[in-house]
Amino acid sequence: MDSLTSMMNIGKEMARKLTAVGIDSPEALVRTGAKHAFFKLKELYPEVCLVHLYALEGAIRNVGYHELPEDTKKDLKGFSDFLKGQGPDRDGAQRPPVEGEKDAPPAGQGEHSGSTR
Repeated sequence: MDSLTSMMNIGKEMARKLTAVGIDSPEALVRTGAKHAFFKLKELYPEVCLVHLYALEGAIRNVGYHELPEDTKKDLKGFSDFLKGQGPDRDGAQRPPVEGEKDAPPAGQGEHSGSTR
């Protein structure tokens, strides 16, 4: 099994953060997908930004993040903007569906949001 740092755009720090959220190999990152990996990173490391999402997508595609097609960048930016403004725990908003994720409960489902007393 290769290490995450063998992937384009993934340095030691990004590999450490990915491992912390349960993504510990290139295969795991490809299986998880860039958006879902970014969402997991954002939960633990709120400072990750759009460039990190581009880097993840580039790593999966084996291209430099700056070489991603414009339509892909636009899609990823929309996802990142949504998380910034409407992410989990903000006004009860649900996160957008993540490609490859099936029947995942919405963020916050099952949590009690307030007392009825």
